[in-house]
Amino acid sequence: MRNYQQIFDTVKSDIDIIINNLTAKLNLQEPLQTKVKVFLNAPAKRIRPLLAILYLKAAGVHLQEKHYKLLTAVELVHNASLIHDDVIDEADVRRNQTTLNRSFNTKLAVIAGDYLLSCAMDFLQEINNQQILSNFIQTLSAMCKGEIHQYFSTNKIPSLEDYITKCEQKTARLFMTALECSAVLSPEISRTDALLFARNFGIAFQIKDDLTNILTTKSDIKSGIYTAPVILSADSDNPAIEKTYDLLNNYIDNTKKYLNNLENNDYKKALEELTELYRK
Repeated sequence: MRNYQQIFDTVKSDIDIIINNLTAKLNLQEPLQTKVKVFLNAPAKRIRPLLAILYLKAAGVHLQEKHYKLLTAVELVHNASLIHDDVIDEADVRRNQTTLNRSFNTKLAVIAGDYLLSCAMDFLQEINNQQILSNFIQTLSAMCKGEIHQYFSTNKIPSLEDYITKCEQKTARLFMTALECSAVLSPEISRTDALLFARNFGIAFQIKDDLTNILTTKSDIKSGIYTAPVILSADSDNPAIEKTYDLLNNYIDNTKKYLNNLENNDYKKALEELTELYRK
């Protein structure tokens, strides 16, 4: 089975187009301009565009400029959310670089994040599709609601249902936007299959991230944020690791089900391998 970099390399030329697009609309005063460029160009997984491009190619879609603009907008929204997260978390480092809030201040970092959202909207305007614009609006709303829900749930153990809802709002929704909007631009793709594939993958992605946190820094518990391992044990001192792996693997299995209607080819195989990388 291929590792992440090997899977990434199968569509690297497509990802490179998106990476170049990320800074194409930047027009900021120095030294902020250079700092934001460095942030956007820093090595990153680019998993949202990677997932969408593999899915499109697995379905036999020939990518056009509109697909690249769409996925650039997705990546800009993701990066804007990271800048805002760093402000919320008072983080000092992101991608081995000093964060914008530490380099400047929280006010300028928030504005920089907002500016990237405006760049994303500019790309969407060029696509000129009302369904896609509406999808992005709903996704931004859901991402904000997920953060608000987490704030008011601090130091409380939520239900598993509430946790899954938060995973969908904070994380899975942007995966869903990348895949569903790609399907909007490519009518030959089932929007339902693309959407459900992305939803299950996005939730699995967040569960795996929460597991990693519990097994390493435990920063979530220290911050009063209780995720699946604590929810499934109801005890922050004895998180239910194996039960959480079972939950994760269930979402991985569900993710792969929505690949069944795709033709067997190397891109489909790459999607299956990518999904398996997040299993226990």
